[in-house]
Amino acid sequence: MRLVIARCSVDYVGKLTAHLPMAPRLILIKADSSVSIHADDRAFKPLNWMNPPCRLREEEGTWTVTHGKTGEQLVLTMEEILHDTSHELGVDPGLIKDGVEAHLQELLAEHITTLGAGWTLVRREYMTAIGPVDILCRDHTGASVAVELKRRAGIDAVEQLTRYLELMNRDPLLAPVSGILAAQSIAPQAKTLATDRGIRCVTLDYDELRGIERNDTLF
Repeated sequence: MRLVIARCSVDYVGKLTAHLPMAPRLILIKADSSVSIHADDRAFKPLNWMNPPCRLREEEGTWTVTHGKTGEQLVLTMEEILHDTSHELGVDPGLIKDGVEAHLQELLAEHITTLGAGWTLVRREYMTAIGPVDILCRDHTGASVAVELKRRAGIDAVEQLTRYLELMNRDPLLAPVSGILAAQSIAPQAKTLATDRGIRCVTLDYDELRGIERNDTLF
């Protein structure tokens, strides 16, 4: 990961246009080629960004980030670079699940037809470039489905599953891949965001799931 602190302005050129005036910014350039621009507030949310696949061209006074498919651009006008450093983070192991989440994954994988009749398990802990998806399965039509499991799911869980889906849908052997967010409880805001992104939400009853003896429906 490359971290750059620079005094710069930023223009987004594409279907919509947006302008950030000249100011000190934090620029994150990640190994997946994504670029995001941050201020010293707004928690984790960037001011503007470009998702992969994209490429960065650095010229004197101007950095241009171009999306590989849409051609949309982030144009950074660099007045002064205050800090520029790179760090090798390696492959992220993902979140370490507690006992209940691990058991939920095991139970749901064993009884995958609780998500739908005719569904089949491909594997648990399907590895992607940014970490493992809890369950990869196929629905009754044979289409790929990625399942992310949580005890309590919030917006961060939706964002995590969204990143997995973006990567998995680049694989022609898997695509198209849909997503399911499965949890004992799901925050209303997370449900709204998931629905907007085409991700299905399933609320799991842990005790009921432990006692499954046939293909019961949990939603």
